[in-house]
Amino acid sequence: MKWKIPILISALSLSALSCEKEFLERKPIIGVTVDNFYRTADDAIAAVNAAYAALQFELSPAGHFRWFWGDIMSDDAVKGGSGDNDVFDLLLLETFQGPTNTDLLEAEWGADYEGIYRANVVLENVPQIEMDEQLKARILGEAKFIRAWFYYNLVTLFGGVPLVDHVLAPSEYNLPRNSAEEIWAFIEQDLNEAIPVLPLRSEYPPEDLGRITRGAAQALLLKALMYQRKYAEAQPVAEAIINSGEYFLEPEYGKIFTRAGENGPGSIFEIQYMNASGGNWGKNNANEGTFTNVFQRARGQFEGFGFNIPTQDFVDEFFKEGFEDPRLKHTVFREGEPMGDRGIFTKEATGGFPWDYYPKKYFNNKSEEAPFGDPNPNGGSNDRVIRYADVLLMHAEAAFHNGDEGAARNSLNQVRARARGSNPNVLPDVTASGAALLEAIYHERRVELGLEGHRFFDLVRTGRAPEVLGPLGFVEGVHELFPIPESQIQATNGALTQNPGY
Repeated sequence: MKWKIPILISALSLSALSCEKEFLERKPIIGVTVDNFYRTADDAIAAVNAAYAALQFELSPAGHFRWFWGDIMSDDAVKGGSGDNDVFDLLLLETFQGPTNTDLLEAEWGADYEGIYRANVVLENVPQIEMDEQLKARILGEAKFIRAWFYYNLVTLFGGVPLVDHVLAPSEYNLPRNSAEEIWAFIEQDLNEAIPVLPLRSEYPPEDLGRITRGAAQALLLKALMYQRKYAEAQPVAEAIINSGEYFLEPEYGKIFTRAGENGPGSIFEIQYMNASGGNWGKNNANEGTFTNVFQRARGQFEGFGFNIPTQDFVDEFFKEGFEDPRLKHTVFREGEPMGDRGIFTKEATGGFPWDYYPKKYFNNKSEEAPFGDPNPNGGSNDRVIRYADVLLMHAEAAFHNGDEGAARNSLNQVRARARGSNPNVLPDVTASGAALLEAIYHERRVELGLEGHRFFDLVRTGRAPEVLGPLGFVEGVHELFPIPESQIQATNGALTQNPGY
């Protein structure tokens, strides 16, 4: 199938889709029509909840996990799986030989534009509803964040893409590309409009935990500014989040990626998943569970698919300061260690695969699997997209570039102090300045945020990708971006053009 922009779904279906663990409930839509649907506050909430659902898409129908692009495309991980032919296109992509007609990139493109479409449906239909104006403004702010998030994915992966700010008529499908600068400006506009109308995290009732907050919009704006190297603008945005008092570092690093650590004090943007929605492989975009758990677990007795295998170079980074960084044991499994309640990790237990390490952050125990149905499409681990530690490290980086090394060291050392805990023999405060300080910030991002989908994009945005990834096949001026899916170029009769070098 060739995707078109937007991925068309009926307005009626939006009222039936669901996404969040608590705040979204399915309701029957018998008797609902387009003409009578967008009438009440409940209709507005149902519409924006359907836009939230698009955040959960991971197989559409091919895989397009954040960690595909952020981890496997970097020096932190290799593809893994059952062998080279298991998702062979991903092997080609990670070695920078990727084809332009892969269904992996088609799936990413299609999922992002479907999310944009759903947000546009909200933004076009909710303003006319007579309802509480504060709630209406919040819903529109949520939709603008969601639209900005999907454009952030598109522009960091593909560069300039078609800018769709309304529900398209069929005559508008063959859109050309806008420039990357235009997409970034649109993202900033959406987020700047969303920030003042979104509640603080503390202002939401418990049943709305997981909804988009003011801090989430500020944090995504911060990421957008950092990607564009707008450091002077980024630093005050980071400081607004820090000074809000809404977030703090979870004292125990190892707790962050456990079930008990979901939506913790350092969670700023976290995509919600649940293990009891009855999802299945045939309806991937209607599931409320994640596929990441099964894709990243080891094979053999651990009943996973064995993807996203940590590299030795990544593990070595945790020993770079002359001691073992305590975060390593919470980031990867090493041979001889227990893999939760599933048994001891040995290569024999994985079915004889040669890997020395497996990812740990999105591991789920057997006891945490779905209580009914197939557990594989019903993983319950939330996706921790933006954490407070990420914000502190972006603040440190922006402050460094703005000449404020004291502020940079302060934010950097907060992250290290949490990881150090009560052990005074590791992770001393950084006192360096100049290039050594910037390198310390880069190192901290790699070990603090490892295997969370950041590394490739960090290397690209800071200009280090040619040096670090060059030995893996990365070509400067080409591989900062992925190829536009060939199916999209054909579907638009050539209105879309390919990225240079493909």
